[in-house]
Amino acid sequence: MRFDAAVLRSYEDPFAVEEVMLNAGPGDGEVLVRIAGCGMCRTDLAVRRSADRSPLPAVLGHEGAGVVVETGGADTGLSAGDHVVLSFDSCGHCRSCLGAAPAYCDAFAALNLFGGRAENAARFTDAAGGALAPRWFGQSSFAAYAMVPARNAVRVAPALPLELLGPLGCGFLTGAGAVLNSFGAGPGDTVAVFGAGAVGLAAVMAATAAGAVAVAVDRHPERLALAEKFGAAALHAASGDLPDRIRRLTDGGARYALDTTGSAPLINDALRSLCPRGHLGLVARLHTELPLETGTLDRGRRLSHICEGDAVPALMIPRLTGLWQAGRFPFDQLIRTYPLIDINEAEADCEAGRVVKPVLIP
Repeated sequence: MRFDAAVLRSYEDPFAVEEVMLNAGPGDGEVLVRIAGCGMCRTDLAVRRSADRSPLPAVLGHEGAGVVVETGGADTGLSAGDHVVLSFDSCGHCRSCLGAAPAYCDAFAALNLFGGRAENAARFTDAAGGALAPRWFGQSSFAAYAMVPARNAVRVAPALPLELLGPLGCGFLTGAGAVLNSFGAGPGDTVAVFGAGAVGLAAVMAATAAGAVAVAVDRHPERLALAEKFGAAALHAASGDLPDRIRRLTDGGARYALDTTGSAPLINDALRSLCPRGHLGLVARLHTELPLETGTLDRGRRLSHICEGDAVPALMIPRLTGLWQAGRFPFDQLIRTYPLIDINEAEADCEAGRVVKPVLIP
């Protein structure tokens, strides 16, 4: 079958929406999905800057949602017509996957970042027959259709706004999962969130939904205004004595802090803002050494990296849609939609901070 997709052919060039070809139907354990909408995540854009560059040309996109068109075999657990949200890929049989921690799959990097599953890779080509990199995050969903392992696809209710649900598979799942899973935050807890982008604001919404007190730190006034709308106290990142101000707002220090920025100075501020035995989680991938200032890890404070919100997508995505239906996780207020043909405008708006979460509509 032939359909349109946004192809990235070099790390410097813009995306080109062009015709691509899928030369075979779904194999065992796979489903073909007609994409209703796909979020643009900074992980997609980081392909241009990463030292460990993913193979090109490729179709990126890993926050897809759509309708199952065809299934490969009876063991997928899905049927044609099912509405699904697509999440990250995992092998399903390593120690981490068997331990309900698929984000720490032994094959995570190989499956998601560096080309995807090698089986039947040549069946995905451009119109001239040139090979495209195997599925990005098991999806390559900047496209009208995506072929995915059924393991990646989570069925959702048909009444939900399908075209907006894709970011629940990665960005919103990461922020909310960090608060609800990694921290287990609840009533009486305090959560400081550094960086009020898509991941950070999802964390703010999750903290508020869980009954915790949230503080958001960012340099964009409009994003701080959103954080306040979602129930957080807001502090500008350039504020003097940031750790002291957070400690005052949280009655002696935050129990949990989440950094989405990867900024060493803010990470040190986050550590200093914690109460004794507080926990700082990092979600950004660090590309340089992280110097920690003297005393930042004193008094039982700890630091960890959190991948994909420690989430099992099949459990977390229904939890988030349920919170949305209850009016407690209004993620749709962070989204601006763009036609797929305007993908380069969406990227520019995302990089400039003019939009929190772009969603591309094929």
